[in-house]
Amino acid sequence: MNALIDSGVDKAAAGDREGGAADVNSAYYGYYEKLGFEKTVMSAISGDRVSEVENQFKVVRKAMVGGDDIADITADAETLKTYLTEDAATLDGGAAENISPLKAFLTGSFGQAFLILLREGLEAILVVAAVIAYLLKAGMRDRVKYIYAGLALGLAGSGVVALLFAWLYDSASAHQEILEGAVALIAMVMLLFTSNWMLSKSSVASWNRYIKDKTEASISDGGFWALASLSFLAVFREGAETVMFYEALFTMDPSGSASIWQGFAAGAVVLVLIFLLIRFTSVRIPLRPFFAITSFLMAVLVVIFAGGGAHALIEGDIIPATYVEGWPTYDYLGLYPYRETLLFQAFMAALVVVLSAVSVLRHRRVDAARAAQTDTDAAAAKSGATE
Repeated sequence: MNALIDSGVDKAAAGDREGGAADVNSAYYGYYEKLGFEKTVMSAISGDRVSEVENQFKVVRKAMVGGDDIADITADAETLKTYLTEDAATLDGGAAENISPLKAFLTGSFGQAFLILLREGLEAILVVAAVIAYLLKAGMRDRVKYIYAGLALGLAGSGVVALLFAWLYDSASAHQEILEGAVALIAMVMLLFTSNWMLSKSSVASWNRYIKDKTEASISDGGFWALASLSFLAVFREGAETVMFYEALFTMDPSGSASIWQGFAAGAVVLVLIFLLIRFTSVRIPLRPFFAITSFLMAVLVVIFAGGGAHALIEGDIIPATYVEGWPTYDYLGLYPYRETLLFQAFMAALVVVLSAVSVLRHRRVDAARAAQTDTDAAAAKSGATE
């Protein structure tokens, strides 16, 4: 990295400012990020240090393309090299061996891959298992195979998305940051929608109406595609999100692919066990707590992905950045010391609160109206019977 930075300074001094900035970019994207230096510093030293170094990379690039004096560019570059050399010495001194087991799990490739799959797979499993349970209770066991067919199609569709993203992510430049940012923001929107959807089903009555209406509509059509689409959409939506998150994970830590796949395998085993538990032992998950807690967690993820997406676009030089010195960095919370990421997260947090309040109030009114109508119909029926 230091050699590339020196090369960049030499090119800038010779008048090739763009070429100098390209060398600095190569040091950052091709080595600092791609080979795991950044991730190791974040785990073993601190996220604050990573943000400080990232910002210094940006300072040097901007100085080169902005036409700053060579003396200033050289001074900024020397500061950057000092940071990198100090961090390398700290890591060589054994700092990477002093990470707590919990932090190592949460920040490591295995733990992240495991938690991503578990988080995304639980909702799909609940939807599929609930539809199967309804069909069995309705005496339509022969239709269950359509649900499994839709599940298989959903997994296949997610595989196609995985291939497309693997092709798009095959780069080590600012383009990968732009793609990562776009993926994070798309995932943010999907999570925002899903959070509100889960919140709207937080009552048992609302959930039962949802499953009953959707399933009966499919049964009335009588076709393969109508029933299969239920499980397909549930699995494909979660599968597509999972693919997006995994591609970002592979991009951030290419050297940890073995750990990522191991985390994926462990998560898949847990999900299969959970599905079998629900499917064959008729375990009843308390719906209200499940949906309320899941909705809250997804709302938190909306804010996290807002920060992560904006941060990636800042790294890709798509949006401007104002570094807030002294502000802490918590990568797992999407919290970075940039005014733009903090303002965007504050906006998304406010939006989540407003949408959640609107959703809760609307569905309470609907449930109250349905309950009142049920009471009215019961009273009318009783009155008719008396007469």
